Amino acid sequence: MKYFLFLLLSICISPEALTQEGRAEKPEWKAFFEKHEATGTIFIVDSRGESKKVGGYNMARASKRYSPASTFKVPHTLFALDAGIVKDEFQVFSWDGVKRGYEPHNQDQNLRSAMRSSALWLYEGFASEIGEEKAEAYLKRIDYGNMDPATERGAYWVDGKLAISATEQVTFLEQLYHNELPFELEHQLLLKDIMIVEAGSNWILRAKTGWEGRYGWWIGWVEWPSGPVFFALNIDTPNRWEDLYKREAIVRDILLSIHALPSNQSMQPNAASLRD
Repeated sequence: MKYFLFLLLSICISPEALTQEGRAEKPEWKAFFEKHEATGTIFIVDSRGESKKVGGYNMARASKRYSPASTFKVPHTLFALDAGIVKDEFQVFSWDGVKRGYEPHNQDQNLRSAMRSSALWLYEGFASEIGEEKAEAYLKRIDYGNMDPATERGAYWVDGKLAISATEQVTFLEQLYHNELPFELEHQLLLKDIMIVEAGSNWILRAKTGWEGRYGWWIGWVEWPSGPVFFALNIDTPNRWEDLYKREAIVRDILLSIHALPSNQSMQPNAASLRD
């Protein structure tokens, strides 16, 4: 009897259709990566309606950990707020005077502008004030990737040992969406506010890019009255700057294909997304 049930399940469910923990492999999404000549993965949790739909393309890679790069500004903002380094979104941090290659970085910053332009120097300052020991405690508090802030040089979320997978990114975003992270509610609400990229009459897109140099991220979610659609993409970026637009372009194509973005939304990434 047991053998019969196993045989029946084997016939009805192919290995290609279902991966670990009920996460469906979406081979049809390969076309969107090929369209933009990119190698990578995307993981999506669609919570619209009564049943949650979980799946992605290249699920083996979706479970592999990579440096979070500037997507780490999302949890890092909570760390800075909790540590009292930042009081609110209006607090201004004076530019250090160091001329950098991206002009929006060469000016005073607040949380909103730093998130929008991905101002690394401001968050490096936050990291210095928080310190490695407290940073590790924060990472363990939220079970973030490998929870390792060690680094021999540079920012630990770009050049250090910290790493997280696409599936783990989505788990973290789901907790943030539901205000379930172990931080003050007002801090979680503020973070979500400064993450807004676009919005319509009945939807909001909150997201953050990231770029380590060899690969790039776009993570976030689209809110609808029927529920949120979470996503985390990472791709290789062998052509460096020339590949950065592909992060948003691929995600937008896929979100449009599952009706998670309005059909009249531009397929072109916004200018700020081309730097990170």
